[in-house]
Amino acid sequence: MSHAAITLRPALASDSLGIAAMSRDYIEYGLAWRYDAARVRRLLVRRDVSLVAACDRSALVGFAAMEFADERAHLVLMAVLPGHRRRGIGRHMLDWLLESARVAGIESVHLELRAGNDAARRFYRVQGFGETILVPRYYGGTESALRMVRVLRPPLPANLAWQPPQHWA
Repeated sequence: MSHAAITLRPALASDSLGIAAMSRDYIEYGLAWRYDAARVRRLLVRRDVSLVAACDRSALVGFAAMEFADERAHLVLMAVLPGHRRRGIGRHMLDWLLESARVAGIESVHLELRAGNDAARRFYRVQGFGETILVPRYYGGTESALRMVRVLRPPLPANLAWQPPQHWA
């Protein structure tokens, strides 16, 4: 499989089972399965979520989901099949989502990962994310999470003292 055969596109309802299985097997392993196919389909119709699929020809080999708020975005899930890792697929999916966040005027992108996942930790550091805090027992009350953030733009100045417009005499 050549790298040239990999394409990115918005995820489709027909990708739900594959995305759910990848989430279960590569993200949620050892935990209660939360992102089943029904939940993935609900993500697909939300206007505040971008779900990207990476395909090798027509086969799903990776996906990433990001939720958008007014100033912040949250990278909820991202996975690449083991046989396709270290080919730039994760970086390209993340680039897609980061560019979407920039265009939307997002200030920062946040994520959590298993504290013991050194490969993911290195990946996100290389992509410009910094570690913020360790959250004990975040996953299922048993496993710690590491929170990371990437700032995309400086915060806008706060307008704390609103006053009505001045009328001319």
